[in-house]
Amino acid sequence: MKLAILQTDVLHPEFIEQYQSYGVMFQRMFAEANIALESEIFSVIDGVYPTDPDAFDAMLITGSKADAFSAEPWIVTLTSYIQQRFNAGQKLLGICFGHQLLAHSLGGRVQRAEGGWGVGIMHYQWQATPSWLHNRSSDVSLLCSHRDQVVELPPHATLLASNAFCPNAAFYIDQRVLGFQAHPEFSKDYAEALLRKRWQDIGEDKAATALASYQQQHQGRWVAELMARFIADK
Repeated sequence: MKLAILQTDVLHPEFIEQYQSYGVMFQRMFAEANIALESEIFSVIDGVYPTDPDAFDAMLITGSKADAFSAEPWIVTLTSYIQQRFNAGQKLLGICFGHQLLAHSLGGRVQRAEGGWGVGIMHYQWQATPSWLHNRSSDVSLLCSHRDQVVELPPHATLLASNAFCPNAAFYIDQRVLGFQAHPEFSKDYAEALLRKRWQDIGEDKAATALASYQQQHQGRWVAELMARFIADK
């Protein structure tokens, strides 16, 4: 399988030496899950896109500190590109900002979360059982860090996972689109570093609760396997 990773942000300068980039986090995630997946990173925030999009089995849109509903030129360009690739039948996956941008681009609605920041390890309940969702339990726990969320799914989308804080935490459209609000690619140490940087913005009580939640386990690697099955599914 061949994956185009559309990178939509750069890390804070103090994180680059250790963590490199969001695209590299996804490459590391798939490698640690022993998934045979060839990938290439494209910095779409800088206007870099695949020259031959049909050479890829799927495209994955990373997280970003940007708003999916922003009128920033690079986001408008990426929104149009997503619509073109969807209409061409390309498989599209999105994580956090990518999840939101897929929803926004395809007719859903995204806005600031009424509950403020969603941070820490959260538990989500499955709402559907597509063929590529193998060996599912009743819920899944994942690292999250977001202040926007999808409030209305696109037409023809199926809700995949939710919780009280984020009712539209994951969705899919047939065998073509898959989005997760949470971050399967994050490591706990990166999530904690990001949390501490945003501590005052998030708020003392919520940030402290999120920090304590990192003592729990999360299923990021299992979601990587799920994503690979989705890409391979015909």
